[in-house]
Amino acid sequence: MCPKVEVAHVLHGLGNRVESLGLNTWQLRTLSAIGICRTRALGGHIDACKECGVIRISYNSCRNRHCPKCQGSNREKWIEARVDELLPVPYFHVVFTLPFVLNELCMKYPERMYGILFKSAWETLQEFAHDKGLKTGIIAVLHTWGQNLSFHPHLHCIVPGGGTDNRGKWKNIRADGKFLFSVKALSKMFRAKYVSLLRKENIVSPIVLNNLFCNPWVVFAKRPFAHPAHVIEYLGRYSHKVAISNNRLKDYSNNKVTFSYKDYRNACKVKEMTLDDTEFVRRFAFHILPKGFMKIRHYGILSSTSKNITIPRIREQVGQVKIAYNDERNLKVFNPKLCSCCGKESMVTIEVISPRGPPKPNVLRIADYSAFSEMTRTTIS
Repeated sequence: MCPKVEVAHVLHGLGNRVESLGLNTWQLRTLSAIGICRTRALGGHIDACKECGVIRISYNSCRNRHCPKCQGSNREKWIEARVDELLPVPYFHVVFTLPFVLNELCMKYPERMYGILFKSAWETLQEFAHDKGLKTGIIAVLHTWGQNLSFHPHLHCIVPGGGTDNRGKWKNIRADGKFLFSVKALSKMFRAKYVSLLRKENIVSPIVLNNLFCNPWVVFAKRPFAHPAHVIEYLGRYSHKVAISNNRLKDYSNNKVTFSYKDYRNACKVKEMTLDDTEFVRRFAFHILPKGFMKIRHYGILSSTSKNITIPRIREQVGQVKIAYNDERNLKVFNPKLCSCCGKESMVTIEVISPRGPPKPNVLRIADYSAFSEMTRTTIS
């Protein structure tokens, strides 16, 4: 079921006013792609059913990673690949958050600031594991938003509750697998490493750098996942998530956008917020990452250069994860050949629509397709 209101609708309503928001060229290009996603501007194709004559027009998607309509299939493919890398060990969810005083720098130098966030978080966890005589790994996912589209850069990390020693033998951080590292100790080291790396960039004054030590930084660690299979569910929620989904948009009228959000400070109560469409798009644009910036990264024993060796070795010691991926997530995969009318796999493509051009009239009439005798009774609205 398609949402009644979409981010694309807001962009269409905003029109040329988007140019007054002070956005850079990449942000404008991204918003433009989202606005024309699955419209005739990107082309498409016409399919017809050989059995009942139903016609279906499908327009191409923009495939932009910030688009609310284009992440479903990408997310499932990425998660399915992660299933093959899952280990039957405890996993923890650790979140590293930057203080709000760095927000302005993050907006001005996003690649540098986010790059330091990834590096300092990994070095912090790596050093704690090293103190235990272990080599560990993480999967880190960058998010820059809060529920109300506020600017809130933070890093979600999936961390196995152990690592390999110098002989390649797997060991848990603690025997019962219920503890990773001290959150307070992680916070202090994370702050020290981030400030040290930021100092080398020469983009902030020494006074500001010293003031960053005045307040504690937030590092949050959740209890371990009950089963490695639950890691998959987490990755499904966070890996290819965008700033706001279309399902959260409730209304767009009179240049006002109303959307729902969870108030984490009030027992996760669901509330609604209304913003001017200009402010809504401005906030949404905050979370458009620089071109080519990798928001999902793998480190240590889970990195692309190591996992093909380390994961099989660990599985030899601790066993294999038994999980039926499709059954666990109850996926409904779209079948392009399946007819929604008669339920048979009898859909075939009869015309390709070129970008920026509507379907040809003679195709819509299906006058030259004798094989589809029933199509003449089909009306295209």
